[in-house]
Amino acid sequence: MYDSTINFTLDTICPWTYIAKKRLEAALAQVRADNPPVTFSVHYNPYQLFSDAPEHGEDKYEWYKKNKYNDSDDQMKRYTTYMSAMGVGNGIDFKFGGTIASTLNAHRVMQHFQEEKGAEVADKIVNSLYRQYFEEEKHPSNEATLLAATQEAGIPDAEAEPVINDQDEGLQDVKMMIREQTSNGVDAVPYITVEGKRRDFTLEGAKEVTEYVKTLNQVIKESN
Repeated sequence: MYDSTINFTLDTICPWTYIAKKRLEAALAQVRADNPPVTFSVHYNPYQLFSDAPEHGEDKYEWYKKNKYNDSDDQMKRYTTYMSAMGVGNGIDFKFGGTIASTLNAHRVMQHFQEEKGAEVADKIVNSLYRQYFEEEKHPSNEATLLAATQEAGIPDAEAEPVINDQDEGLQDVKMMIREQTSNGVDAVPYITVEGKRRDFTLEGAKEVTEYVKTLNQVIKESN
């Protein structure tokens, strides 16, 4: 049995990483159904799309319109229409209100519990952060959002609250991880590397489910 780690570099305010995660989950479900001689586990690496975003944030819709779409209502409408359709096709109910803000604290908490509790708990935290931000219009990284995410992951409040409230806990480690991603050539997310026995496979951007399946099956084929 070969153990393959899927290194998934993401930012929890990037819609394309949310789409990629949904598609990768679908691919893993397909591949695992055949009981392959390879176990796949996902490890999340932090990245910040907007490293200068303020902690308390700005109105998400207005920020996108101004910074991404030339302050154009028409361009913004095309974007929301397109992303809504993309979401429906991937089981995501994208909404466009709420707040855009720094995700540093979200990464910090997620990395802490990924290391302490493992991949399954980390996955539940990431799922919650995505859903809260994109589908429920919640702040991406304030205390309420992070506590809800850790609760959904089954972490007792007595364990989660000290980590959430101490914003220096693991902060420098996460900043170093983000710098490492940049030094490794990551300049956009999603950025996924699937470890193989003979070679690794890198997938940049949100690929289709079929492409993830193809890559996973290639790792299985080369594990013999």
